Formats: sequence, C-alpha cells, structure tokens
Amino acid sequence: MFTTPRLIIAATAIAVLSGCASPNPYDNQGQADSGSQGMSKTAKYGGLGALAGALAGAAIDHNNRGKGALIGAAVVGASAAGYGYYADQQEKKLRASMANTGVEVQRQGDQIKLIMPGNITFATDSANIASSFYQPLNNLAGSLKEFNQNQIEIVGYTDSTGSRQHNMDLSQRRAQSVATYLTSQGVSGANLTARGAGPDNPVASNADVNGRAQNRRVEVNLKAIPGQQYGGQQQGSVQQYP
Repeated sequence: MFTTPRLIIAATAIAVLSGCASPNPYDNQGQADSGSQGMSKTAKYGGLGALAGALAGAAIDHNNRGKGALIGAAVVGASAAGYGYYADQQEKKLRASMANTGVEVQRQGDQIKLIMPGNITFATDSANIASSFYQPLNNLAGSLKEFNQNQIEIVGYTDSTGSRQHNMDLSQRRAQSVATYLTSQGVSGANLTARGAGPDNPVASNADVNGRAQNRRVEVNLKAIPGQQYGGQQQGSVQQYP
C-alpha cells in the first residue's frame, strides 16, 4: 500500500502531466507568450496547486490521508490549471493589441500587469486623457470585455516633484480617469478599483528627466477573482477550462 508521502508525490506528478497533456480549449488561438522556456504556466499552476491540495487533503482526512491527498490534489490542481489557461490567453491577446502602443505587458505569476508610461497617458499636471492614450485604452477595454473574469486594479503614479499631497491627489484623479473611461466603453465596474500611489514605488531614479518620466505612469493589474470558478461554463465570450 502506498504511504502518504508517496501518494502526495504521485498526485502531484499526475496533475503536472495532466496540465501538459490535457486538451487546451484555446489551442486554435495558439499558446500565450510566457516570456520563458520550459514548463507552461498552466502546468506549473496545476502542479503547484495539486501539491497544496494534496497537503490540505491529507491534513483534513485524518482517517485516510492518502485518499485525502489525492482528492485535494485533483480539486485544487484542476482549479489552478483552469485559471492558468485563462490568463495565458488573455496575456497573448493583450500583447498583440498593445504592440507598438508604448504599453508594456508583464506577466508576474498569476497576475498580468500593464504599464502605461507618462509620455502617452496624461499631460504634465493633468488628469485629462491624452489623445495618444485613447487607442491603448480602447484596446484594453475590448480585452476586458472579452476576458471579463478579472479583478482589475488601476494605480496611478507620479514622480517626486512637488508636494506629496498634490502628487497623491493627481495620481488618484488619473487612475480614476482611466477607470471612468473604461467603464464608459462597457467594462464592468463590479471588480474594478482605482487608487493613487503618488511618488511611491518608483521604477527609476527621480534624479533625472528620464527617470521621472518612467515614474509618471499608470499600471493596470489583472488578477483572478477570489472564489471564482474558472471551469466548465461559458462566461462572457470566453470558454472556461475545468
């Protein structure tokens, strides 16, 4: 009979292999560009989820830890892999739609981050959307209506020039301008938040012009909705994966 550690290892291995071999409902769209080689994000999420589920299942089922481990691995692993597929395809389409717009798309684990630099977003000391910003925002709105199962966090940033209070207010108004425009284009506001971070979390030095320009930015963070089931049902225009 297998011992609990062996069952956990077996469950994790099965989940990882399933993540690699399971039919991808988005295959006709191609695989998202993960920016790295090796195991796909979907397989990675499924495998890590399976390990966590196995441990939790073993802890819950004290009378039959092996059975609990296998059940936990199956349930949690499938859920993690489902969101992996979802995020892979959203990332791929965002990269295509944001090409040559000046907007950078990053993938950080299970989160997609869009970095919108100050040279295309707002004029100096203004929260009015610049003409160069409308196309990227329209592209983003289209993506968020198609992939409509995200938490959307919009964060405005400034450089360190001027008072902190002024920068906090300005960054909040800029983030709110982006949120208002997206909802005016049909994006649901149910899971959307906007906040200003002022000069916090600089990505470059504020000691020179180029660094300050990089710090004046808007970031849009896309994450899974807590408790959301990413599996088996048609939601919006995106087929979810079990």
